[in-house]
Formats: sequence, C-alpha cells, structure tokens
Amino acid sequence: MRILVIAAALLALAMPAMAQMGGGRQRGMHRDAPAAPDNAALKKKRDAEARAAKAAMDKIPEPKEKYDPWKIER
Repeated sequence: MRILVIAAALLALAMPAMAQMGGGRQRGMHRDAPAAPDNAALKKKRDAEARAAKAAMDKIPEPKEKYDPWKIER
C-alpha cells in the first residue's frame, strides 16, 4: 500500500513538469497555423520599433555625476 501511495505522489508531481515541456508537439507544424508575414511588413515593424526604442532612450536625461554604487559605504 505504501508503494502505491509513493508511486501516485511521484506521478502527481511529474505531471505538471511534463505539461510545461509541451508534450512533444512541434510548434508551427499545425495545418491551422497562420501564414508567415511577408518580410517587408516585418522589416517595417522592426524599424518602427527600433525608432521608438531610440526615441525613448533619447528622453532619458544624462546624469550630472557618474553613478557610484559604493557611495553610501564610503
């Protein structure tokens, strides 16, 4: 009886890990998968994202003094 309980507990603990691994199905191999976007649209989207990221980085002000992580300890 003890072995049966231990086996059931191990099986219950192993099931969530197996669920996270995907169950052996390959992604992108389904018939219902949407068609891949064309490269021009994808490049346009990436360029827009790169411009937005650069604009966001330009809005961050430059520090007046260099950052010193040990400032408090000294």
